[in-house]
Amino acid sequence: MRGLMDAAEVYQKVVLYTVVFLQVTLVPIVGFSLTYLLDVDQENFTVAVRTELVYWIVVAGLIYGMVSLVLAMFFGGFRPLRVVERGGWIPVLGLSRRKGDPELIDRTRMALQSSPYGKMVGLVNRKVTVDGFDLISVHGGLQLLAVPMQVILIATPLLIMEGIPDQVVKTDRSFELGMAGYMIALWLAVRIQPTISSWLVGYAAMFRSVLWKISRFSWVLPILLFWFLARTFLAASLNWLDVDIEQWNEVQLEAVVLNVIFPDAVVPNTAVIDFLVAISVLPMATFTTLSVLGGSNDMPVWMKGNDSSLENLQMDLLEEPADNSEEDDLGMVSENEILEEKDEDGASEEGSRMIDMPYLFDD
Repeated sequence: MRGLMDAAEVYQKVVLYTVVFLQVTLVPIVGFSLTYLLDVDQENFTVAVRTELVYWIVVAGLIYGMVSLVLAMFFGGFRPLRVVERGGWIPVLGLSRRKGDPELIDRTRMALQSSPYGKMVGLVNRKVTVDGFDLISVHGGLQLLAVPMQVILIATPLLIMEGIPDQVVKTDRSFELGMAGYMIALWLAVRIQPTISSWLVGYAAMFRSVLWKISRFSWVLPILLFWFLARTFLAASLNWLDVDIEQWNEVQLEAVVLNVIFPDAVVPNTAVIDFLVAISVLPMATFTTLSVLGGSNDMPVWMKGNDSSLENLQMDLLEEPADNSEEDDLGMVSENEILEEKDEDGASEEGSRMIDMPYLFDD
């Protein structure tokens, strides 16, 4: 029975690792391919493949996937336990000599415990080990609960770029301001997500377990479905606002890379829409998957919210001088006692001599 449970856990972890890999590689490439690769001519009832966009689809998909992974790890506060037990990234990378310092390890533990990633890992571990939820169901539930945050991430740069008057911000600088607003929104989103998930993850997991029984590809269908819904909404909003999006294509990261690798590659006119959709959908999805992977492992005691398990070496260092002062006080007391005893002995001898003096004069 124990062997079957271990095999099931290994299978679920393999599935989640595969999901992470596909989220940062296959999902954006599939999304771009379904959007641009096929050119349907409704008048002549023909379908053509736009091969000139293949380079852009592959390069943009990989770049956006890796950028999303970096954003999820950075803003979520991701730290492997092996790195934490050595004092953090700086000592591990050899930038500090305090590798293995107990005080530094204690600080890194507390930082991980209070980070969004640490809170999500603790939540997942409790739902799986204590409440008995299936790991895949918890992952699916967290993916569903991330949708409101993804909507906010899509709307924030759009509102900033078009909501601020031209008298306040120059037109060619509105994109950079929108990206700054997106970074702030992502920082807030990963910190709000643990609170929302702690309330609703149980209901979302039960709903996702039903969806999992219906389709084995339920882990990717919500992402792709939301991808196309978000893209359709964003494109319609930009058209309604009459926004010239071609002016932002020159500042796209994949366009710069393509000009170096494939100078003749074609970039779609609406590439900025796909960029906004990708950085809004993928970071939150990747953040939840990484959190579920972390919660699937055995957690140390200090990650479960037990603050007494932390060493708190600073308090120990503060207590040491007090101990030393007590020892000094004891030493001074013992020395004073010895001196007092000597004085008493000296006084007794002197007293005996004074008593013997009259007998000398009697003679």
